[in-house]
Amino acid sequence: MTVAIEMGLTTAGAAAAMDLEELLATRLLVQGNSGSGKSHLLRRLLEQSAPWVQQAIIDPEGDFVTLAERFGHLVIEAEDHTERGLQVAGERARLHRVSTVLNLEGLDAENQMRRAAAFLGGLFDVERDHWYPMLVVVDEAQLFAPAVAGEVSDEARKLSLSAMTNLMCRGRKRGLAGIIATQRLAKLAKNVAAEASNFLMGRTFLDIDMARAADLLGMERRQAEAFRDLERGQFMALGPALSRRPLRLNIGPTATSPRNSTPRLMPMPEAALEDARAVILAAPPPDASRPQRRPAPDLLDQLRAAKAAAPEISAEVVEIPVSAEELAERRERVDRTLRAVLAAPDAGFRAIGVLYQEFVVRCRIEGLGAAVPDLGEFRRMLTHARAGLGTDIAEDDAWQEVTLRASILPDDMQGVFMMIARAAKEGWPCPGDAAIARAYGSHSLRRAQRLLGYMEEQGLIVVQLDGGGRRFVTLVELAWATAPGDPNGDDLPAETVAGAASA
Repeated sequence: MTVAIEMGLTTAGAAAAMDLEELLATRLLVQGNSGSGKSHLLRRLLEQSAPWVQQAIIDPEGDFVTLAERFGHLVIEAEDHTERGLQVAGERARLHRVSTVLNLEGLDAENQMRRAAAFLGGLFDVERDHWYPMLVVVDEAQLFAPAVAGEVSDEARKLSLSAMTNLMCRGRKRGLAGIIATQRLAKLAKNVAAEASNFLMGRTFLDIDMARAADLLGMERRQAEAFRDLERGQFMALGPALSRRPLRLNIGPTATSPRNSTPRLMPMPEAALEDARAVILAAPPPDASRPQRRPAPDLLDQLRAAKAAAPEISAEVVEIPVSAEELAERRERVDRTLRAVLAAPDAGFRAIGVLYQEFVVRCRIEGLGAAVPDLGEFRRMLTHARAGLGTDIAEDDAWQEVTLRASILPDDMQGVFMMIARAAKEGWPCPGDAAIARAYGSHSLRRAQRLLGYMEEQGLIVVQLDGGGRRFVTLVELAWATAPGDPNGDDLPAETVAGAASA
């Protein structure tokens, strides 16, 4: 069954339809200067297709959050979540087929790029069984796939550009239909724009943008001037999902509207200049976020007071010694509590903040009180536990070199490296992709393979295959190597599981 969604009317008054199934098999590029109706076009497309297909919108300005009220989209406030959290959210959105709006409003350019890349990575990396059809709309795509380096770091730019390239170049086989919109074609990376097969070109005035738009539509350069004459909401359409020849169409109305409507002229208020001066130049209110400056204290008086109070304080404070047996007993109770937290079936895929919250509650129930580790210590314990390390191994002198090497990796990768190092130290088979992914907190086997590739790029390991296709890993400069193991195996060696249980 062919599903055609109405985008509006042609200049001849006929209905302008878009073949949704054809769109899912190809990709769409929307271009138009500010005020051309580009966002209105995207909103019309999203509203018309919402009953038929799952959607994800990368929204840098918060324009599309109002879709939630009418069409039930889940709005994800990016500034409230870590990159890791957004990656998992992307994976879960595909697993449960929930349409989402990733609201990046309020973040600077670099954090917008990082969080968008993480979310797109989650959409991309789900297992084949969950490659459901999905429209992925990226507004202001030139921010996430810039043609040239800007003020953001090279790392952020590479992450974002890689995610956008994956979406447009490799997303089709995974059910992801990329729809990218930009104000300036010249600012959009060419390898991202070149993957689109459908085009909707709106009003533009710069010669370089008009020339690129004409080239993409197969128009002659002398016809490029037509893009200056387009009205707001009027676009030139071309592509297998739209029209086989360039077609001018007017975008129809929408059922929802953005939170920030287009500014309109309104009369100036009538106020006397002196009244305005008194209001505008009045003393500013105190800044609640900045502590008020107090007079500098007299240091000599403070020293005298401290010296006089010292005998009294020393007499009152009595340190209660804690025996080695009590310390060992406390450590055992903390470890037992951690094991109980990690025993939950989904513990490997939950955010560290959620795990820590449950850990603290259980520690209080155990009556540990002040002995509860802080978040930093909990991260270290969790890394060791996921690597199958007991206290005796973690405190071994030979293991300190491994800990030092692991420190150059991001926190969420260190447990994976230590798990592989443990297998190499003991001569156990190399963990399979499923075990590595589980230790990282992901279901994606490809992510496990990329983790090994990343560690190899950092000069930490060397990955090799034997004649039977089994994988073994050697730790650089430590002369430790795992035994060959099946990359497609799902389980850890029994020794590693036993180590994790006693961690």
